[in-house]
Parts: sequence; structure tokens; C-alpha cells
Amino acid sequence: MEIIRFAELKNEPWRNKGGVTRELASHPKAASAQDGAWDWRVSIADVTKAGDFSTFPGMERVLTVIDGELLLLTVDGAEHPLEKYRPFRFSGEAASHGALPTGDVRNLNVVTRSDTYKGFTSIIELSKKRAHPVFEGQLAVLLQGQATVSPGAAEDDGATDAETEAAPAPEPEALGRYDAVVGSDVRSPEILGRGFLAVVSIDRVAG
Repeated sequence: MEIIRFAELKNEPWRNKGGVTRELASHPKAASAQDGAWDWRVSIADVTKAGDFSTFPGMERVLTVIDGELLLLTVDGAEHPLEKYRPFRFSGEAASHGALPTGDVRNLNVVTRSDTYKGFTSIIELSKKRAHPVFEGQLAVLLQGQATVSPGAAEDDGATDAETEAAPAPEPEALGRYDAVVGSDVRSPEILGRGFLAVVSIDRVAG
């Protein structure tokens, strides 16, 4: 089970100095969060002043405000008021500008190479009674509240019932705000708690 701890991520300043980015994951792993050498990337950005966003030719973006009230995003001349927890998809090569009418915001960004991958972001409310599994190709980010994560049930590996019962259950691990859980189809991690979770899915484009 893999957990990406937000507190351990490195800040990378934007080219225009309008904010900083922390990369949660990318593929393939690039030397810099800003060089665009990857096919997909998931990151969290703090926007502290109005300004132009970087362009990513040949890519598509899904941006979600996860802290703060409102980002006023202008894409190719069209204005879009983006409220908290409402994902917005737009072309990475479009001219885009962000304004902050209500103060600083923090964004969850999913950027994918258009001809190879498709990115999706869903915001879900957690439950203490029903665990939310995180599957292969997904990344789950705790946005708000308190939660723990545990490995899911193991698939049949030939062990006897007695051996399975004797094996100690793994202790759940606490998640901090903006910590990310990497999905798996082998003992898919399961998250329990109260609050809100962003589930990012990266799907390969058919063909």
C-alpha cells in the first residue's frame, strides 16, 4: 500500500511566480514538475496572485478548486467562475488566465496527453461505515476531514482458512490533509472516515 504524504512534497514555483506546485504523481517521472516531459501528472497548486497559467500543448487539463472560494478562470477569452469541488475540463494549449476575486485558492490539477490518456476527477463524501476502495489507475486525495486507509482483502493465494485467520489484520494508517493513496487491484486500499475525497482516474485512450 502506497501513501504519498503531502507534507513531504517539494514546492516548485511557477514560471510567472504567481504560485507554487507540488507534484503528487506523474508518468513517466520527469526531472521537473514544469518541463512537461510526462504523459500525465497530478499536482496541487497554490495560487496567490492573478496571472496567466502555463500552457501544455497537446494536453488536456482538469482543474478543481479544493481550498478557497472562487477562481475566475478565463480560457480563450471565455470567463468561467470555478467554485470549490467543481472539476472543470479545458484544453492545455488554450490561453488561460486566473483571477482571485475572493482571495488565494488551492487547486488540484490533472494534466494528460490527449492522444494517450484521459483524466477524470470525482469528489466524494467519505463514510465511516462503508469503505471506499482505490483501484489501479486511481489516486485518492483526502481534501477535508479525518480518514484512515487499510489494505483491502487479499485475493485467494492458496492459503488455508486457518492460515488466513491466524494472519494479523494490518493496522489502518491515518491520512493527513492532501495525503494521496495510490490505487491497486491487488488488495485495493480502502479508505474510511468523515470528510471529502478527490478520486483521480487516469485511463489509457483506446487505439
